[in-house]
Formats: sequence, structure tokens, C-alpha cells
Amino acid sequence: MFEVAKLRVKEKAILVGVRLPAASRFAVDESLQELALLTETAGGEVLETVIQERQKLNPTFFIGKGKTQQIKNLSRRLGANIIIFDDDLTPAQVFNLEQALDVKVIDRSWLILDIFAKRAKSKEAKVQVELAQLKYLLPRLARGWTHLSRQEGGIGTKGPGETQLEVDRRRVNRKIQELEKGLSRIEKERRVQRKKRKDVFKVTLVGYTNVGKSTLFNQLTSSSVFVEEKLFATLDSTTRLIRIAENGKPLEGVKIVVTDTVGFIRKLPHHLVASFKSTLDEVRLADLLLHVADVSHPEFQQHIAKVNQVLSELGSLEKPTLVVYNKIDKLGGRYPFSLSPDPDGKDDGVFVSAQQGIGISGLAERIAEFTRGDWVEARLFLEKGNSNLLPLVYKTGVVMDSRFENGGISMRIRGKRENLQKIRKLEGGFKLEFLVPQPS
Repeated sequence: MFEVAKLRVKEKAILVGVRLPAASRFAVDESLQELALLTETAGGEVLETVIQERQKLNPTFFIGKGKTQQIKNLSRRLGANIIIFDDDLTPAQVFNLEQALDVKVIDRSWLILDIFAKRAKSKEAKVQVELAQLKYLLPRLARGWTHLSRQEGGIGTKGPGETQLEVDRRRVNRKIQELEKGLSRIEKERRVQRKKRKDVFKVTLVGYTNVGKSTLFNQLTSSSVFVEEKLFATLDSTTRLIRIAENGKPLEGVKIVVTDTVGFIRKLPHHLVASFKSTLDEVRLADLLLHVADVSHPEFQQHIAKVNQVLSELGSLEKPTLVVYNKIDKLGGRYPFSLSPDPDGKDDGVFVSAQQGIGISGLAERIAEFTRGDWVEARLFLEKGNSNLLPLVYKTGVVMDSRFENGGISMRIRGKRENLQKIRKLEGGFKLEFLVPQPS
């Protein structure tokens, strides 16, 4: 990673949004409120928010020329030193705006990338973020974002930005290729790790950012993953084994792992989703998704819809999903009317407070219910002379008990139905009989 100057003073920002005819004022206000939270997460202070209503975007300044002059006067009066736009700007627009406003100008995508760069802890996350930054910066090198050459630090300068103006496109492309190769090696390592988990039931936490996924993860797994009341507190996916009780008794023969993932957000840059492909694969490969929502947030249903949109883009919207309504301790006993995520009202989800530990046992029981549809039990007989096949058995499922019988080994095994069916199809050495009815 590149060396970057530390933030010396809190930057003072003016936020700018544009409302086109197809957008509602409410949606624009909500997006700008989120942009304000992102700015604060990055270490900035929001001084003012400006919205312009336009029939179409200005190709030169994104906003109108008159509004540009108004923002310039406002920034001088308030002492702002950064202007943050809520939508992606073209390289030409950034260049023109910085020339006209005489202050640093960034857009929402670069702000998110800057936060990700500050939050990245693992080698994989750092590579993913740097790759996304360079791909985003590459087309802007032609114009040159003037603020990226300044050395005072601040929002939007964390990462490769400050030094990349000194190198040409060829070197940037070479660096991108190196990072892609490194990420490919990391992805191969992840695939090896996932193969070791093929005999486990995989639960993955998804949800809008700052809804309490990491706190819930800690409750379920008795872990101590980093938790903070800020957007994107967690970037790296973390996986832990959990033990669940059903009807007061430990659930035997089922290995369950839970994975915490990065939170979603409005206008999440597509190039960032692409760079985090290996992390988001945890969503694609899950047996069950726990969709965590902050039920105390007034717009939690819109957050659910946004997450579902991202899940659809990942091809995971149809996966078995349990909605977990978190932070019920903040409702004061008043539950919102009609919470069902299912149009037919078949599943009202689970209500919990991860912070207070309320409803966690009930959630664990619901997870256990989902495993019943995926894990089955069988009696397996390994004939004499085939002991070399024992490692395959132990890789396939959980051996509940075993005994010598009729010259061979009789075992009661529990595992994923698909894995046990693979054993059943093997010729020689095995005799397997399911102990529960199997679907046709």
C-alpha cells in the first residue's frame, strides 16, 4: 500500500445533490442524509447541504453554472474546504468544478473508497480496496484530480491517490495487473478453505451497513469481532463455528458456521462490488442467509429492499433467507405495523436485540429448523477390507456412532443430503440407508 499523510484537521464539507424529474424529494433527502453519515465516518464535518432540481444534468459542471457560483460563495462564507457530490462525476466534471470552486471536489464513490481504505485490515481487503481505487482513478489521470497531489491528507486522499499523479497510465495498469494476480492467489486460497467447509451448514449474515450484523455475529459465535457505530465498521468476512440447541438440547451431528460480511448501502459502486467478489462469494455459497435489518430505523423497509436488490445482482435473492429484525430494545415496546418481508405474510422473521442479547436463543432455534431441511441422518455399512474409505466418510458428514458388525463397520452418520447421496452412488464398499424419508 502507498504511504499517505495523516488527517491533521477535520475537513469541513458541503454536500451537493441533484433531483431529476424521475426522483422524489424524499429519496434525494434520504440519500444525502446517508452521504452525511459517510462524510462523518470519513472524519469530516458537514456544514451545509445543497440540492438543485434540474430537468437534465449539466455535462460541464453536473449542476448549473449559477448553482456552481452559489456553492463557491457559500464555501467561502462557511470556510468549507471540500465539496462532496452524491452522484458519480466524470473526470471532466471534477476538473471543471475544482477550477470553478477552487476547493477539493470528490463524489460519493470516491468517498466510499476512501472509507474502505481506512477500514481495510486484512491483506485481502487492502488488495481489494487498492484495486478498486486504481480502477476508479485510472480514467481520471488524463485530467488529473488536482486535490490528489496535495499532501495535507483528509477525506478522499487515503490510498494510492496522492502518488499516482506522478506515474503514467502504463505504470498504473501494471500495478492493477499485479493486484489482480495477487487477488487471484488469495481467491484460490479461499476456495481451498471453502472446500474444507463442504460438510458444514453455512449461514451468512447480510444487511444494510450499521444494522448490527457484527454484534449479532458475536452473540451467535461468542466471538469478539470489531464493533463500532459507524458505517462499514466491518470489511473483512469472518467465519466462526457455532453450536446450537434445539428444544433445549444440543443439536447433534450438524456443523454450522456463520460468516459476517460487509454491509450494503445505496449507490454502492459496481466496480467496488466487482473488487470484493471473493468476499461476496460467501453470500453465493451460503445455505442460509440471515438478512439483518435495523427495525428501529424509520426507513428499515427501504434498506431491506436495497439489500434485496444487491442480492438479486449477486444471483442470491432466491436463497433460503431469514429476516432478523434487530435493535428492538430501541422501539420502546412499540413494534412497527406489518413487518412481513413475504408478500403472502408467511414469515414475519425473528425479533432480536443483539446488543442486549434478547431473542438470540429463538434465532438459534430457527437456524436449527433450516438445517433439518438440509441435513439428514443415515445408517452406513462399510464392508470388510474397505477401511481405506473411512477418511471419505469422515469428510462427508458427522459420524454419530460406529460399531463392528457382521465383519464390517456400521456407522450412523449425519450430513448434507447431497453429500450423502454422492456416497450412496459409489459402487463397492458402501451400503447406505437413509433413516428419514427422502424427497423423490
